[in-house]
Amino acid sequence: METKEYIESGILELYVYGSLTEAESEEVAAMAKKHPEINAEIIAIEKSVVALSSSFSPFQSAENYAKIKEKLDLKASEVIPMTPKKNWSQYIGWAAAIVLLAGIVFQYNQLEETNNQVVNANIEKAKVEKERNELTLKKAAIETTLAVIKDEKNTVVALGGQAVAPESSAKVYWNKETQVVYVDATGLPEPPKGMVYQVWALKLNPLTPTSIGLLDNFDKNDQRFFAVNNTGDAEAFGITLEPAGGSLTPTMEQLYTLGKV
Repeated sequence: METKEYIESGILELYVYGSLTEAESEEVAAMAKKHPEINAEIIAIEKSVVALSSSFSPFQSAENYAKIKEKLDLKASEVIPMTPKKNWSQYIGWAAAIVLLAGIVFQYNQLEETNNQVVNANIEKAKVEKERNELTLKKAAIETTLAVIKDEKNTVVALGGQAVAPESSAKVYWNKETQVVYVDATGLPEPPKGMVYQVWALKLNPLTPTSIGLLDNFDKNDQRFFAVNNTGDAEAFGITLEPAGGSLTPTMEQLYTLGKV
């Protein structure tokens, strides 16, 4: 804790009022020896309390003192019951100290509440910013998908389900001029854990498969629309289910979809 924070914490007032434990008082005393500014603050608090207490102390002039002495001499033979005079200044001084301490505690609590509000506001701001970024990315993905689907230069190749998954389907959008390829995999089931879909560009005679990419992060792609590697020469496209990381050659027993250009 820095010296300024230590002074503003309110512990020095408690030290002066004698409200700390022995261990806490020893800690404050050690800090006062180590830091002159803390020692100076303790002295200032003590002076303030003494000044506040003194302002309520009774004062008797010399003239009044003489009159009182004269009356006492005249009635020296009489026994006068004396009632102990209460030192109200002491109680008032302590009351003022308690009020001061209560004010310090209140201000500290107010500061803590304000700090908590600032922290919560920053957390909420970061949350809103994250959600806005996610929406921006989703919007961009949807716009890309729509642009590809509407592009008349794209050749659309429908891939039908095969023996291992006859209910499966997919579409390939292939721009033969730019060689860019996109895959719409909305008709494919989510791959099992540790497996990934792999896309192949095929030459049919003889059958020559060339991998053009993996459909990674399948469960995180809300559109199920993937950009894969370019290809300039394909007679058909196929999608197989392979171990994570893909395979050098397609596993034909796991051929999910196939379609000719």
